[in-house]
Amino acid sequence: MSTPGRGPAAAGTSTGIRLHAPAPGWSVDADVVVVGSGVAGLTAALRCAAAGRRTVVVTKARLDDGSTRWAQGGIAAALGDGDTPEQHLDDTLVAGAGLCDEAAVRLLVTEGPDAVRRLIETGAVFDTSAETGEIELTREGGHHRRRIAHAGGDATGAEISRALVEAVQAAGIETVENALVLDLLLDAEGRTAGVTLHVMGEGQHDGVGAVHAPAVILATGGMGQVFSATTNPSVSTGDGVALALRAGAEVSDLEFVQFHPTVLFLGADAEGQQPLVSEAVRGEGAYLVDAGGVRFMTGQHELAELAPRDIVAKGIMRRMQEQGTQHMYLDARHFGAEMWEQRFPTILAACRSHGIDPVTEPIPVAPAAHYASGGVRTDLHGRTTVPGLYACGEVACTGVHGANRLASNSLLEGLVFAERIADDIIGNPPAGTGPGIPVPATGPLQPAEARYEIQRIMTDGAGVLRSAESLRRAAAALEALYATALTELETRGKTAVPGTETWEATNLLCVARVLVAAAQRRAETRGCHWREDHPDRDDTEWRRHLVVRLSETERRALVVTPTDSADFPSVRIPLSSNSNSSDTSNTSSNASSNSTRSTDSLER
Repeated sequence: MSTPGRGPAAAGTSTGIRLHAPAPGWSVDADVVVVGSGVAGLTAALRCAAAGRRTVVVTKARLDDGSTRWAQGGIAAALGDGDTPEQHLDDTLVAGAGLCDEAAVRLLVTEGPDAVRRLIETGAVFDTSAETGEIELTREGGHHRRRIAHAGGDATGAEISRALVEAVQAAGIETVENALVLDLLLDAEGRTAGVTLHVMGEGQHDGVGAVHAPAVILATGGMGQVFSATTNPSVSTGDGVALALRAGAEVSDLEFVQFHPTVLFLGADAEGQQPLVSEAVRGEGAYLVDAGGVRFMTGQHELAELAPRDIVAKGIMRRMQEQGTQHMYLDARHFGAEMWEQRFPTILAACRSHGIDPVTEPIPVAPAAHYASGGVRTDLHGRTTVPGLYACGEVACTGVHGANRLASNSLLEGLVFAERIADDIIGNPPAGTGPGIPVPATGPLQPAEARYEIQRIMTDGAGVLRSAESLRRAAAALEALYATALTELETRGKTAVPGTETWEATNLLCVARVLVAAAQRRAETRGCHWREDHPDRDDTEWRRHLVVRLSETERRALVVTPTDSADFPSVRIPLSSNSNSSDTSNTSSNASSNSTRSTDSLER
């Protein structure tokens, strides 16, 4: 059921929705709290701490267990001879299918090379040529140049994580590990005042606590666990997006979930984190074939197997549909054993552990959920629509990725925007805030087992292939889960027992409802959003973004607002949010347009 929309919420307007959790039993004071320990979070923490800001890093697992460590391919930047930021920009805009914010992309590609050099100064070691000593660069999908720097062959993320973790430890930055962030604390004026969190296991802190700080940086990674099969680790349950929505922030472009084309196929019933076969394998010359050994990407795109990921994923799915099969093959037997062992040792080991030897046989592959191109909406300084709340990395929507992320731009985005966030906090420190105002929990918790039902619903109804009917079924099933839990709460005063599994399931349901609502509205195929009932791209009606927030008056309502154009919408922040800001306007914009066409409040 739909109700009339009321336009965008005022910045800092809380929804009043909080997770059911015990009251904090301990607290820490800081200037900045960083939630997440991947490239984005640790880069921001190091820069803030170096400027003398009291910085606390909160991470859901161990410090070195961020999503960054799983990145195989590398980090993209115009570092090679003959390459330029302008060429990198062009490739990014093409991959983004008409929805990238050009200002954000230009910032990424121009600041990116120096950001990579600073990462090297921090201690990251990239693979270099034995002959020249220069960084070795490879190609991946959508890139017309070799511009992907890699480490350990196919262990780039692990090397970046190692270097940043060692730097954080050497700097003596306070860290709280095994901690699930719960909700944002806001003061009486709606400004960020810190976070509540739950520490899982024994340590210096245990149970529910709070970190009080006027600046919170969300760097929580993705939400891949909303689907049954994903390349994301088990901790990627959309916690940052869900927290931001409950705090009143806006999210954008959440319908654009990238399904990586080449994930090791372990069977139709395989669930959880699946082994990735990096795009860099295709960049070095591997090709996609069907069971008959026929290459099927040739002729579909000028770059064939190195087309942008959405195009390759669609090509694989179409061939699977045509032949009634569940996977295709990636053939790299011509590499030989030596190249596999030296260039792709991690992938080789993963394949062999599942009984597949890429040296002698093609690798069975199929698309699986990989990366959220959308997220919490920010401006060019990483500021969200909630004063004092920042976001960077996969949890954020900066406008860089548009409808489809260009390969290996994710690590670069995390690096560049983390530095910009830190610089904004250092140069314009958020105003001192009052204590966080306790807000009673109002929404129901989902039982732990709901996680698997949500994953099944999303995989069946909102996976690679979508339609009005599949999305309708998904929306109805998700609403039924929410309604059942809400009825139990309102009629019997009962909800699921607060704990890590129930909090994660509740977060997954929140992001799933938003994703499906946006996917229902976008009646076209664009980038990594594929509607079978609307197979064509429609620039006239849909070259625009969808901005979503939770209603502050109706707990079950999602307010979905299409923008008036492809311009990335402005982020409005009250003048009082930054004490030393020299801005004379309360609008921080990535683009010139801030108008909207219509607003719908959707009961989902």
